[in-house]
Amino acid sequence: MANLTISVDENLVKQARIKAIQEGTSLSAKVREMLSSYVRQDTASTPVVIPTLPVSSARGGLQPGVDLSSNRSLYDAMDSGVDLLKLS
Repeated sequence: MANLTISVDENLVKQARIKAIQEGTSLSAKVREMLSSYVRQDTASTPVVIPTLPVSSARGGLQPGVDLSSNRSLYDAMDSGVDLLKLS
């Protein structure tokens, strides 16, 4: 589990801790619950699109010119919109 550092008004934190204790939980658990709910709201309406990288049918690897050590090169390859499989 990751630790997260945020800045929140001290009085708000005290009130939230008291409310969480009254509900039989912790402030950390409530924050996790709220973040999870927040993420689910976005994912329900927006499908996740996983881009594909151009692959050489001749060699079985990436097309020439795609540098795996460069994010820019990978993004350009995914965003090219050209079916590089047909070019090989």
